[in-house]
Amino acid sequence: MTLQTALSGLLGAQTGLNTVSNDLANASTTAFKSQTALFQDIYPANSVNVPGIGTATEAISSDLTQGGLTPTGNPLDAAIQGNGYFVISRNGTQQYTRDGAFEINSTTGQLVTTNGANVLGYAQTAGGAAGSTLGPISINTGAVPANPTANLGLTLDLNSGDPVIPAGTAFSPSNSASYDAATSVVTYDSLGNANRVGLYFAQNPPASATAPSSWTVYAQPQLANGTNVGTPAALTTLNFSSSGTLTSGSPATLNISWGNGAAASAINFNLTGTTLGAQSFGVAGVTNDGYAPGSYSGTSIAANGDIQSTYTNGQTVSAGTLGLANFINPEGLIPASGNIYTASPMSGQAVINTPGSGLAGTLSGGNLEASNAVTSSLLVQLIQYQQAYQANTSVIQTEQQDSQRLVQI
Repeated sequence: MTLQTALSGLLGAQTGLNTVSNDLANASTTAFKSQTALFQDIYPANSVNVPGIGTATEAISSDLTQGGLTPTGNPLDAAIQGNGYFVISRNGTQQYTRDGAFEINSTTGQLVTTNGANVLGYAQTAGGAAGSTLGPISINTGAVPANPTANLGLTLDLNSGDPVIPAGTAFSPSNSASYDAATSVVTYDSLGNANRVGLYFAQNPPASATAPSSWTVYAQPQLANGTNVGTPAALTTLNFSSSGTLTSGSPATLNISWGNGAAASAINFNLTGTTLGAQSFGVAGVTNDGYAPGSYSGTSIAANGDIQSTYTNGQTVSAGTLGLANFINPEGLIPASGNIYTASPMSGQAVINTPGSGLAGTLSGGNLEASNAVTSSLLVQLIQYQQAYQANTSVIQTEQQDSQRLVQI
């Protein structure tokens, strides 16, 4: 019986050594969760006032506390801050990981783990919203085509003290006496050329002493090389109240035939917010929905899981949003090689949300979660298990010696 008891202790110490050794080996493994061997005592059945007959491994418990952040400088890396696991698909099987070291597959353009598993999320739909079906995320690493300007917002400060342009004065961009102020705005054609539209503002003579102020806006389109397109024309007339608030004249549409191989443009000018007062002329704000073509420059992951790709034309496009899985009993997940977990009846089914919603934590881009294995405490455990192993070995050796003496009697 003593031999059996010591043998169980020896096996238990070996299990403890194996567990601690594995933790130490993974002290630098991304998002590794350290484990602890748990033991239970053994007593003869239906016996009282007798010593125990050894130990047995009860379970291998995982410490699921979060590891620290390790900056990587790679915008595709992401660390989970709080609860949750990234959802991946490997060989058609859905699995889970805290390891956020991601990359883009050069063949498919999909976001994958370093082991090649697809990272799952909600892909961006054509309308710009995140889809509702969990699946692989594809990232456009090619060029973004040009988008011609269709809507241009312009907020201006007009000076009520500017001179009135006499009635009948013919407007000409080259005659500064035919207008009070001027500016220009960039507009993109269908080929992505950054053409411009010169805008000129002339204060009209008042219809009466009490009539509201009005300004005529003239437009002169120009190609990117500075060549005028057509002749200047009146775009709209802006009317203001006595308090300087714009009352009419916006929006206005300018139709342009560029003549450079690009399609004709119909640009909607929205001048809402323009004011008139005792102030210097100025442009308070410009918005433009057009842009030139651009090349892919990189992808990053936001705190809410949004996967954002940037391009050389200044555009940012979302490819989708990552999903995070949570479980009723995450201790029930089954660890597998490669920083991977699989669900089990003990863990329950995955509940998937986007980062920052439900029970899911947020993400920290450009970082990875470090291992939570603490080397100093593991070394102490290693010594303890070594001592236990040696002690049980001594008991077995003593028992063997006693058995030999007994045989010799």
